Amino acid sequence: MATAKSPSYIRFLNLLDTLDRINPGKKLDYIEESLLDKIVTCSHLKESVLVGDLISLSELGSQATLHGRVKNLSVMGYIKMASNTDGRKKEVIPTKLAIKRYEEISKCLEKAVKSA
Repeated sequence: MATAKSPSYIRFLNLLDTLDRINPGKKLDYIEESLLDKIVTCSHLKESVLVGDLISLSELGSQATLHGRVKNLSVMGYIKMASNTDGRKKEVIPTKLAIKRYEEISKCLEKAVKSA
């Protein structure tokens, strides 16, 4: 009996799950992933993103929740913060670890699509 081939997105999710198991450590929750997505996307577009920009994303949670998640991302090594030109605001910058994470996710996506 022939088995149906899994859709590309299901294969992608399975590859991500494997990636998470290969790289043990604290898994990012939905809010942390969303914040990191925003940070990395802005960085890729050469746009500045400030802590204030992130904690104002009310669709993801309260300011206190978002501030805590930004701190978590910093502690885990995914982001660093730098004072901007006036020194009162903190710009959020992805680290090499964050960039590597997205490169690995991209490889998973490419692999899922190629095996279609």
